[in-house]
Amino acid sequence: MAQRDPEAPGQCCSYNVVQRRLPVLRWLPQYSLQWLQLDLLAGVTVGLTVVPQALAYAEVAGLPVQYGLYSSFVGCFIYCLLGTSKDVTLGPTAIMSLLVSSYAFHDPAYAILLTFLSGCIQLAMGLLHLDFLLDFISCPVIRGFTSAASVTISFNQVKNILGLHNVPRQFFLQVYHTFQRIGETRAGDAVLGMLCLAVLMGLRAMQGHLPRSHWVEPMSVRISRGIIWAVATARNALVVLFASLVAYSFQVSGSQPFTLTGETPQGLPPFQPPPFSKAEGNSTVSFSEMVQDLGAGLAVVPLIGLLESIAIAKAFASRNNYRVDANQELLAMGLTNLLGSFVSSYPVTGSFGRTAVNAQTGVCTPAGGLITGTLVLLSLAYLTSLFYYIPKAALAAVIICAVAPVFDARVFRTLWQVKRLDLVPLCVTFLLCFWEVQYGIVAGILVSGVLLLYTIARPRITLSEPGVLVVQPESGLHFPAVESLRDAVHKRALAVSPPRCVVLDCTHLSSMDYTVVVGLADLLQEFRNRGVTLTFSGLQGHVLQVLLAANLEGFQHFPSLEEAKKSLGAEQLPNASENVLPASGLIQ
Repeated sequence: MAQRDPEAPGQCCSYNVVQRRLPVLRWLPQYSLQWLQLDLLAGVTVGLTVVPQALAYAEVAGLPVQYGLYSSFVGCFIYCLLGTSKDVTLGPTAIMSLLVSSYAFHDPAYAILLTFLSGCIQLAMGLLHLDFLLDFISCPVIRGFTSAASVTISFNQVKNILGLHNVPRQFFLQVYHTFQRIGETRAGDAVLGMLCLAVLMGLRAMQGHLPRSHWVEPMSVRISRGIIWAVATARNALVVLFASLVAYSFQVSGSQPFTLTGETPQGLPPFQPPPFSKAEGNSTVSFSEMVQDLGAGLAVVPLIGLLESIAIAKAFASRNNYRVDANQELLAMGLTNLLGSFVSSYPVTGSFGRTAVNAQTGVCTPAGGLITGTLVLLSLAYLTSLFYYIPKAALAAVIICAVAPVFDARVFRTLWQVKRLDLVPLCVTFLLCFWEVQYGIVAGILVSGVLLLYTIARPRITLSEPGVLVVQPESGLHFPAVESLRDAVHKRALAVSPPRCVVLDCTHLSSMDYTVVVGLADLLQEFRNRGVTLTFSGLQGHVLQVLLAANLEGFQHFPSLEEAKKSLGAEQLPNASENVLPASGLIQ
């Protein structure tokens, strides 16, 4: 076999392109036995977490529990080849399950089609390098959505903790009916659910306060800490196993005080195309009708999935000092959903909880996902008959403990201290998400956009006085800001008696559009009519070229502010104090 010549530029360039598209080629040649041991440990640990969570999240999505497992293995294999983060694990999550519940009508056919279309959209965004669109979703909007999702998902599981049935899924109706029917609580479900909650919270707290082991400590101490860490990490699997054994013992004795998961189809999902039509009674729902029914979900689900996954990847990359390729993450996510739809998966994304477990276990490469995916497939092939005895109250406890940390009450205090105006999109998103998820997200993005446009339309300006008025915009000038700038100059220079000369210090001016050029031309004309001068200073090269090309009458430019002052006979002006105000507030 001919070897690649590293000196050949064409071969080197093509090989780098292949490496960028197949990140597995970066780490596979250096793979070692030590990495294999750590990846095996991480893969098994995450596998013990993903199986019970997958069953629980399918309940959140309003789908039969096996669909949670169907959604949990494709991402493990695809991300091993295409992922750029060693820590990230793809699979069902609480937030994505909530979105599926909102848009797929608790119908597997709609959920699978949503997966296929989401994958197509995500792949297209990756191929067209549209990952920058995610930058327009601000952090307050994300925090508002995730906090509302945490509350919604947690309260949605209260009915399972209490053993209530036929409770509506719409949040406000759910709250009303839950409190109205609280007298129908099943004692067995309530006791078991609260016990599972207490155990999960205790193990989580124990894991968070467990000190790191040191080699100088006695072997017995290190082994004890290792056992505690393993138990705390696999707490979801252990609690579900314990609850299932309790339920099975009652079943054997002839009584069953718990609500059980019930029959789960055994075996791997069939490999088949997603449903592009659906039979309903004596009629058929066509593909176009199904797409119309999915509606806003075709925008919300792909975007939120990408946002969640890329945010998690970047967060863990910054902790561990490596880089992730956002566009490559788009491709990995899109291909995962696209192929997942052929094995009856519902939309997946990066899981923060399982990614944290992966990182804490010391995973070295994405190969740990191969072990996790294999465990899921083995569970589907051989363990589904045992899922019958899993109490729904135990799964509800797993979900509540998984999503409760997502609610971050500290963000309200942080935004109050940093920028209070950012509380507006956060609160709008948070409140409207209880009504409809898409309304909350869209409203939050719109409010954030309005606030952003307001800062563009009302840029901050520095004013220096007395004598010649020096006006210094602190950023680019765009068309919404023209009238604001003209009003500010009018009130301080032309509306006073006698009128004053102005130096427009453009040191920080990075861009300018045609409307601004026209506005400056009008302003120059007004200054000439009043017999005073408007002078420009400190223009950057590309901005200066724009103004020169416009051939403005009376245009004067000087490289520095001092030269501009000297041209107006103001070289002896004292250094004046500066007032930094919005352009809309320059009236005294």
